[in-house]
Amino acid sequence: MRLIPLASPDDPRIEAYRVIKERDLVGRGGRFVVEGRTVLDVALSPRNRFRLESLLLSESRVAALGGLLAQAPDDLPVYTASQEILDGITGFHIHRGLLGIGLRGAEPDMGTLLAGLPDKAVVAVLLGITNHDNVGGIFRNAAAFGADAALLDFASCDPLYRKAIRVSVGGSLIVPFARQGGAGDVLDALERAGFTPIALSPAGTEVLSEVVRPKRVALLLGAEGSGLSAPVMARAHTVRIPMKGDFDSLNVATAAGIALHHLTCDPRSFRV
Repeated sequence: MRLIPLASPDDPRIEAYRVIKERDLVGRGGRFVVEGRTVLDVALSPRNRFRLESLLLSESRVAALGGLLAQAPDDLPVYTASQEILDGITGFHIHRGLLGIGLRGAEPDMGTLLAGLPDKAVVAVLLGITNHDNVGGIFRNAAAFGADAALLDFASCDPLYRKAIRVSVGGSLIVPFARQGGAGDVLDALERAGFTPIALSPAGTEVLSEVVRPKRVALLLGAEGSGLSAPVMARAHTVRIPMKGDFDSLNVATAAGIALHHLTCDPRSFRV
């Protein structure tokens, strides 16, 4: 680990950190931002699927982070700065005082990713989910319950968006994922790989607790409000989570957590 003090927010070596909020909207050339101690703990662990390019820390936090930074590779640049310089670099107050830049690398082909999964596998499928909190929450659940992968259509937001990573508490760095085309393209890829699609919807015909999971199962999740489209529902087994009274919906990340727990923890064998 190399500690590199910064004397100015204009230092060209930390260009990737500059004006973070604005650049979240347009991307940063094959890079992404991680922030906060919990996420960095994942990013510096063997669980992280992506390579870190550098870290940027508030100089006041370096001593307290000694144990965490001991996990960093010897050749990883670790820039340190005063809070004033740090805020000047990022364009807003970074109260956590801890940022990192990761390298995305080549995104995997969806078919290749699915083909490499085990015979018994669970995949979370995000279709048209544009809320970063929900995407992050779903990846957090996918990591917690051991989903083998996640698939997203291009209508869904990027799981490596800064806020999505933060909400996922690093789950976006752990769960393998691929993005491709529209909902129909994703379903075609699942069909070719032998996955049974299960669509989670308040209008589902089967109760989740009665579902016996297939060996290869894909949990389809749609945006709140609009949900999954009729063509998607027609190509899947439809499942619902019963609720009391007239209440008919849950937050999609919450519903995904319930369903993933059932599909990954139920010991019963293939039936659907």
